[in-house]
Amino acid sequence: MRPAAPLWVLLPALIVLPLLALLPGISHGGGWELVGQFAAAALRPSLDPIVLGSVLGGLAVTAGMALLGWAGSLVLGLVLGIASSRVVWRTCYGSAAPASWIRRLLALPRSIHELLWGLLLLQVVGLQPVVAVVAIAIPFGALVARVVSDLLDALPTASLEALRCGGSPAPTALLTALGPPLLPQVISYSGYRLECALRSATLLGVFGLGGLGTELRLTLQSLAFNELWSGLWLLLAVMLLLEALMGWLRRRWAMPARLGLSQRGVGSQGQEMVAVAMAMLPVLVLVAWRLEVQPATLLQWQGLPPLGAADWGAVAALPWPRLIGNTLVLTLVAAALAVGLAPLLLLLATPWPAAGALVRGLWALGRLWPPPLTALLLLFVLQPGVLTGALALGFHNLGILGRLLLEAAETSGGNQEQALLAAGVGPRLALLYGRFSGLARPYLAYGAYRADVILRESVVVGLVGATGLGSQLLEALSSFAGDQLLALVLAYALLTLLGEDLSDRARQWLLETPHGDGHPQEAGGTWR
Repeated sequence: MRPAAPLWVLLPALIVLPLLALLPGISHGGGWELVGQFAAAALRPSLDPIVLGSVLGGLAVTAGMALLGWAGSLVLGLVLGIASSRVVWRTCYGSAAPASWIRRLLALPRSIHELLWGLLLLQVVGLQPVVAVVAIAIPFGALVARVVSDLLDALPTASLEALRCGGSPAPTALLTALGPPLLPQVISYSGYRLECALRSATLLGVFGLGGLGTELRLTLQSLAFNELWSGLWLLLAVMLLLEALMGWLRRRWAMPARLGLSQRGVGSQGQEMVAVAMAMLPVLVLVAWRLEVQPATLLQWQGLPPLGAADWGAVAALPWPRLIGNTLVLTLVAAALAVGLAPLLLLLATPWPAAGALVRGLWALGRLWPPPLTALLLLFVLQPGVLTGALALGFHNLGILGRLLLEAAETSGGNQEQALLAAGVGPRLALLYGRFSGLARPYLAYGAYRADVILRESVVVGLVGATGLGSQLLEALSSFAGDQLLALVLAYALLTLLGEDLSDRARQWLLETPHGDGHPQEAGGTWR
């Protein structure tokens, strides 16, 4: 017996059963009153002008760092993506071998989470605004480079070969044949990366790099819940506004052919894109000036305490099986929670509009609420450990997966669902077998990709108490144990690269045929 295709999306939710059995053993009753105060404060955020001024200032810093880091990652990603494209090297030089080597080199910065980049730069440069910008730009740039190169290599090359046979130079032929079909997909993906940059900038602030994240952590630690919710509501408003803006731009720019536009209309859209990009340049310069972002400070390393001789015996004596095992368990539990609960909650809320609105609000909070703060809040009622960290990461990724699943369900054809409803089938079964049937494989493929992302993010909750490589990294950073730090970062990089390879294989198996960049389409909530 095999479950029907749509039931596969619900199978990961079975992780809830063992979790419910284990939670009483790690819970303590001392913090439930604080949790109640936290929930009640959501309805009574502080409106004190001083608090609002501080929150708005922190939000402006976070948004500025996110914007600069995102812009830097796009520049890096486009340049490195073209440099690592096989079709570019084959067209220009006749061999694609250099592209493979560049791809391998880019795997290392991509595998290290932006938080690790930020903490490492903080040790050698000090507390500078440029640290957060560079910490976002480096890994995001490597991710964008991979997507751009894969998109380039997946585009049809018939027009490119025709131009080359006609005597066009290689750069001109590449730009003419591959530029127009590549641009909409890059715009769509870059909008998604901007949302990620805002979340990452908030996360970096939680760990002391300034902005709204620092304000949120201080208010949570001081139990000033009313002030905390003032920042959260403003962050939620900015996040929803950004999502709406990116969605509008994607609909306007990403797929002009679907809108039935003529060549003249497509050309006018291209001019509009160029005009917007040019208008962004003075904005970026102004933001960098206001935040006092000075790239030259990266070259001025501050003096660090002298490091002792490397004790590789102590490094080898670290409990590596336990550290790696806890990190993998944390990743799998968080991924199963996020992947399984998103469709389950959507099914449970289907008959009631109020319940649907509540679930959407919960997902929005999950997206904007940094996982370390969720872990700190859970510590009010749970003991630190793997499950606490998994719940924090699962809640955050549930918000991301829930939003994309909801958008995909709304944009997919509803003919089968309407037919089932007309036949007398209940609304939940109609949604499950009508819409989820077509979304099951691509959704699980995206879930495999999120599992790879969660593995990178496990360092985030590891640094606030969850056992694993992240906790050991915090100890190595605080004690300036350079040998342990190097070994742990390399272990994390190797682990994430292995996870990336496994998730790629899982996606190929689920989707059966290769698609585009190898990832389900993240932006816009649709998967190809």
